[in-house]
Amino acid sequence: MTIRDVTRAYCEKNDLLASVSYFGTFGFYFLTLAAAIAVFEQTALMIALAVINALAGVRLYVLQHDCGHHSLFSKRWMNDLAGYAASTFTLTPYRVMQFNHNEHHRYLGDLEARRAGEIHTMTLSEWQAAGFWQRLSYRLYRNPVFLIPLGGIFVYALRYRWPKNTVAVGMWGVVAHDLALAVWIGALWLMAGPPGVIIYAITVFVAACTGVFLVYLQHNFEDTYWDRRPDLRHDLAALQGSSALDLGWLFDLATGNIAYHDIHHFNANIPSYRLRKCHRAIRDEFGLPVINWPEALRSFTLKLWDEEAGRLVPFPRHKSRPRPGISAGA
Repeated sequence: MTIRDVTRAYCEKNDLLASVSYFGTFGFYFLTLAAAIAVFEQTALMIALAVINALAGVRLYVLQHDCGHHSLFSKRWMNDLAGYAASTFTLTPYRVMQFNHNEHHRYLGDLEARRAGEIHTMTLSEWQAAGFWQRLSYRLYRNPVFLIPLGGIFVYALRYRWPKNTVAVGMWGVVAHDLALAVWIGALWLMAGPPGVIIYAITVFVAACTGVFLVYLQHNFEDTYWDRRPDLRHDLAALQGSSALDLGWLFDLATGNIAYHDIHHFNANIPSYRLRKCHRAIRDEFGLPVINWPEALRSFTLKLWDEEAGRLVPFPRHKSRPRPGISAGA
C-alpha cells in the first residue's frame, strides 16, 4: 500500500469527537480566561493562567483551520459555522484564513511563488546578489527576537483587520469580523474592566508568538524542500517540505496535533483528532522524519535556501561583499 492509501483510512469524520474537541476547547478557553481575571492581583498566577488561555486560543485557531479544510465535522455547513464562530476569538477572519491557507497548500515549496504572508525565505544566491540594506532588513526580519513577537502581533492583531486580499475574499465578511471582535473586547471591558482587557492583551500576545513559532518550524528546517517548476514535486513539498514536530503529548494537546504537518499537507482531509495517531502508525513504515526540541530550536539559526545543496543553511560566516545596487527579487 502507498502512503496515500494508508492516510485515507484516517480521514473519517466523527462528529462526536469533533464536538468534544471544539466545544471542550471553547469551554477551557472561557474557563481559563475567567480564572485569570479572578486572580488578577496575584501576578504570577494570573500570568500562568493567561499563558494557558493563550494556548487554548492557539488550539481554537487549529480547529478553525480544520474547518477551513472542511475536515473537522462531517458536513460542510457544520465546518463553516464552527469556523465563523471561532474566528472572533482567533482574531482571524474565517474566509480570509481559508483562502490564504489554500494558497499556501497550492504553492508549498515553489521558489517561483513565494507568497506574501508566509515567512519569507531568500535563496543563498539571492543573498549573495543582495545589497547592504536588503541584507540588513532580511537579517532583522529572520531574527527570532523580531520575527516571533513583532511578527505575531503584526499578523494577528493588525494585518488580519484588513488583509491585502480582502476584496477578493469578501470585504463585508472582514468588516463583520472586525465588528464582532470590537464587541467581544467591549464586552470584556464591561464585564471585567481594565483587568479583563489587560489579560486579553497578554493572551493575544502569547498566542500570536506561539502561532509564529509553529508556522516557522512547520517549513523552516534543514532538510526541508524547495524547487522550481517544472521540477517541483508536490508530494515531496508536502512530506519533505513540512515537518513533524514530536515535542511531547502536552504540546500536541495544546496545538491540536498540527505539529504533524507533513501528513496534513499530504492529506488535508485528516481531522486534527486523527493526525497524531496516523503519524505514529505510519512514520516507521514510510520513513517519515521527526523533529525533537534540539533540532527545532536549531532551526532558528537556518536562514537561506541553498539550491545547490538542497537544504536550509545559516548566513555565510565569511563576509562576502554585497553587490551595490543589485536587489534580488523574492
